[in-house]
Amino acid sequence: MAYEQSVSWWCIARENSDLVDMLETCKSIGYTAMELVPEEQFQLARDQGMKIATHQLHGPIPVGINDPKNWDEIKHQADASLKLAQEWDIPFLIAFSGNREPGLDDERGAENAIKHLELLARDAESAGVVLLLELLNSKVNHPDYMCDRTAWGLQVVSAVDSPYARLLYDIYHMQVMEGDVIQTIRDNHQWFAHYHTAGVPGRNEIDETQELYYPAICRAIADTGFSGYVGQEFVPLGDWKAALTQAYGACSVD
Repeated sequence: MAYEQSVSWWCIARENSDLVDMLETCKSIGYTAMELVPEEQFQLARDQGMKIATHQLHGPIPVGINDPKNWDEIKHQADASLKLAQEWDIPFLIAFSGNREPGLDDERGAENAIKHLELLARDAESAGVVLLLELLNSKVNHPDYMCDRTAWGLQVVSAVDSPYARLLYDIYHMQVMEGDVIQTIRDNHQWFAHYHTAGVPGRNEIDETQELYYPAICRAIADTGFSGYVGQEFVPLGDWKAALTQAYGACSVD
């Protein structure tokens, strides 16, 4: 399999008081990295043999790069996050467009995001870290989020045109917003540096209870030559160990 698989910390840590067991289980299944690990748990993850695949460049999600009034604070947070990424060998930092605000339409938001991401990408290049602008749905989970369609995200990262500014293609979020997942991956994979999973509807297990068929999706990803991470970011309704084991198999491509 050309790519590796990771697990988003927040999805399973809230159900686990034994973090060592959680990490050991993920590793034993075959996962090689955790995502969005709290900084205070970085060392624990490393001690259990897990890499840290992603961390946030800045936050919160509604306050993003589409509005100049946020730029000074985001730059301050980004400087600290890039330093942390270098120290802990974290290859990807996640950035957010921010929300739509009165007087800030999608076109002006894209122009602003391009200007800011160009500046941030220069710092990221110096640090050797790739910035991921995340695609999220505005229909269910993140009302008014601006980067809620692949076309908007592509408009921004293609204009920046830096290998250190790419998209995080979240399969769950984009299925909610637009569907056509496999063809979108085939057509635009050169701009996608990271993938997230979850079942639709509900953001739960990626099994036969939902409308996405991940073996085919992951075959399409593998066929593009992708060599990064496919990250499990679903919230298990049942046994989390069984769910992660099943998901690993569904996303494994021989």
